[in-house]
Amino acid sequence: MKEKSRIMLTILVTLLEEIALVIFIFLGLPMLGVEVPLGGLIAMMSGIATYGIISYRLGGRVLRKKPVAGLSDMVGIRGKVVKNLAPVGTIRIGSELWDAKTEDQEIEKGKEVIVIKRDGLKLIVRKDSLRDAVEDHTRL
Repeated sequence: MKEKSRIMLTILVTLLEEIALVIFIFLGLPMLGVEVPLGGLIAMMSGIATYGIISYRLGGRVLRKKPVAGLSDMVGIRGKVVKNLAPVGTIRIGSELWDAKTEDQEIEKGKEVIVIKRDGLKLIVRKDSLRDAVEDHTRL
C-alpha cells in the first residue's frame, strides 16, 4: 500500500510542477516580452517528465534498501579491535569506527569482539571467544 501511495504522490507532484511551469511560460514570459514556440514547450515538458521518471526510479531503489544498523541495533554485532581495549579503545564494525569499552580483561588489536550493550555512544563489548577458539585451532 505504501508503494502505491508513494507512486500516486510522485505523479501528482510532477503534474503540479509541470502545470506551474506551463502557466509561467504561457502567462509570465509573454508579460516579459519572451515568446516560447510550441516545440520548445513540448521539449521542456518532455525533459522534465523524463527527469521525474529517472529520479523516481533511482530514489525508489534507495528507499527500498534495508537500513544499516544504527546504534540501537548494535547488540549482537561482531567487530574487530583497531585500538587496544584497556578497557577503552576503538573497534571497527563494517566500515565504521566506534568507541568501545570492555567489562572484562584487556583485548588486543586485531581480536574479534561482540557488542553486548551500549552506554550512551560507547559500545560495551566482550571478546568473541568462539572466533578466537576457531582461529587458535586453525593455527595448530
